[in-house]
Amino acid sequence: MTEVQTYSMLIDGKWVNASDGSSFDSINPATSQIWATVPEATTDDVNRAVSAANAALSGPWGDMTPTERGKCLRRLGDLLAENSEHLGRIETTDTGKMFKETAWQATYIAEFLHFYAGAADKIHGDTLPIDKPDMFVFTDREPIGVVAAVVPWNSQMFLSAVKIGPALAAGNTIVLKASEHASAPLLEFGKLIAKAGIPDGVVNIITGHAAPCGDVLTKHPLVAKIAFTGGPVAARHIVRNSAENFAEVSLELGGKSPFIVFDDANIESAVNGSVAGIFGATGQSCVAGSRLYLHEDIADEFLEKMIAIARNISIGDPQADETEMGPLCTQGQLEHIQNQVNLAQKEGGKLLHGGKRPDIDGLYFEPTIVECPSQDMTIVDTELFGPVLAVQRFKTEDEVLRLANDTKHGLAAGIFTRDSARSVRMSKKIKAGIVWVNTYRVISPIAEFGGMKSSGYGRESGLQAIYDYTRPKTVWMNLSDEPISNPFKPR
Repeated sequence: MTEVQTYSMLIDGKWVNASDGSSFDSINPATSQIWATVPEATTDDVNRAVSAANAALSGPWGDMTPTERGKCLRRLGDLLAENSEHLGRIETTDTGKMFKETAWQATYIAEFLHFYAGAADKIHGDTLPIDKPDMFVFTDREPIGVVAAVVPWNSQMFLSAVKIGPALAAGNTIVLKASEHASAPLLEFGKLIAKAGIPDGVVNIITGHAAPCGDVLTKHPLVAKIAFTGGPVAARHIVRNSAENFAEVSLELGGKSPFIVFDDANIESAVNGSVAGIFGATGQSCVAGSRLYLHEDIADEFLEKMIAIARNISIGDPQADETEMGPLCTQGQLEHIQNQVNLAQKEGGKLLHGGKRPDIDGLYFEPTIVECPSQDMTIVDTELFGPVLAVQRFKTEDEVLRLANDTKHGLAAGIFTRDSARSVRMSKKIKAGIVWVNTYRVISPIAEFGGMKSSGYGRESGLQAIYDYTRPKTVWMNLSDEPISNPFKPR
């Protein structure tokens, strides 16, 4: 047994415990053992964090020029990259994600902070060709205020960077609530804040469960914007909470993304893309390509190749170089996935591979492929957040388009075809916020990210995101030396 780590929260530049001393345990999914304890924030703790963020809107942070704010963000990105291995080890221990992925992500995600560092002094308003004589009218962009950012445990460095980056670049302050399932990586990341030259109170990191921590945060009267990534159940609570403070809200709520392969596709490329899209990160990705639609002429060949790869995926310790797929993050996920795979078979699904826990300790589940005879099966439109693929066959473009759009989700989609006209037609008609053609699960700070329907609204990444963290102000200036006319003087 290794020594259990003890963590504190970051509030107003200080590392503090919960005001009542309460805490909760964090489990290492690879061993099912407690490895860390984390504070359970109280209502008073949340209030202190929001008050600190509100106070920090003025003072040193409020006095900084946009260029100076950008320099802070650039230093933060540099520190993230420099500490990527350490952060990756912590994230892998806390979440079970592969170290190869977590360390690489921490390095690459530094680019998101660099992107917003460069954008900080590019935010601008406009002069308006107004229809009134002697009037000069312009718009300015001001920080929206205190941002409440709520992130899940998976891809948390990315999901935090796409909130912290534009929020700070625009001059806001932020209270970041880490996931109760894996808080340690963001608390480790918080140690870099002061080193980057960011003043106390500008970034606060709190830990706790939905109640009271998340509930108090998202309805707090000083919160001006809520940026949430998670599930639709929690999102509905957040939207209702925003009625208390009229905060602006952006939601990214995951999906059940279709991965469509036509008969003219490069089969090797499509198989590899599908394997990465569903078994990469153990399927614990909001954009996982978990609905595979195969043209009937290539379906058998495709599945034969995919099953051969799945059969040889090395499952085990996510810290080890030779491991290719790690554990799930929580016991609840594991049980939910097993129940859904069992239900799929009862509903007529054919288990092509996997379907159970491997014979090793920890929260592991085999890469699983289920062929589904009907679109009405529960597994087809239920986000499992694990390495489980629902497969269906199709004959025509119109048929697969109907199947792909027959979902309450709308985050991402993949299309594999050599027909460029078809790829354009399909990308226009598929109801998803992100469409990848002949590739899958790639991101960039330059490209916007977000969904539609039950996958949420609002966008993260890209230049537009920075404007979403500002409010426009319109200024009217009368340039005439003549006095304003008396509206009550008889004419």
